[in-house]
Amino acid sequence: MATIVLFKKSGKDNSNPSNYRPISLLSSVSKIFEKIIHPKLTNNLNAINAIPHFQFGFKSNHSTIQQLLHLTEHINNGFEKKHYTGAAFLDGAQAFYRVRHDGLLYKLKTLNIPAAIYKLIKSYLSERCFKVRINETTSETKLIHAGVPQDSKCSPILFNLYVSDFPTTNNTEIALYSDDSDIYSSTKDVEPITQNIQAHLNEIQK
Repeated sequence: MATIVLFKKSGKDNSNPSNYRPISLLSSVSKIFEKIIHPKLTNNLNAINAIPHFQFGFKSNHSTIQQLLHLTEHINNGFEKKHYTGAAFLDGAQAFYRVRHDGLLYKLKTLNIPAAIYKLIKSYLSERCFKVRINETTSETKLIHAGVPQDSKCSPILFNLYVSDFPTTNNTEIALYSDDSDIYSSTKDVEPITQNIQAHLNEIQK
């Protein structure tokens, strides 16, 4: 059970619910439990390279600056070869809330994760619920049917696993940071770049 409290975004209209940032208050027992299983889950996924190399979000020794540097170096190298570089930047709207639990569990199972960890994650995601508290008023309890638990220790790595099958193509490169995506391509002519990126976007849409 999570109790959600809302914080208004600075300079936004009070009457619009989308202008509030929800924060989940989880039980202390839950947080301790997650700290115990998080390194075991991380070690298992790292051992089988489940998280692609182009995903820099929520990975140790990786940062947004490093990802930006990687992209900048690619563009600079293209300049030296007289290549153009084109890119499409994507931001998944409310991506963490849209993770389907059955899809996430399916991906865990296909990776041959140890049965004990699989069952633990399945139990962890099952029958989660929440209520919203505004001042002294609390809403009725609702079940959570999708999304990784907000503000939990394990959610980032579970999200990375969920998007680990992000499509790739031979004519483009990818830079991911959590739910932010960059698809880019470099050639001597502009037209092939747009075709390469559009083909990749079509694969993502599928």
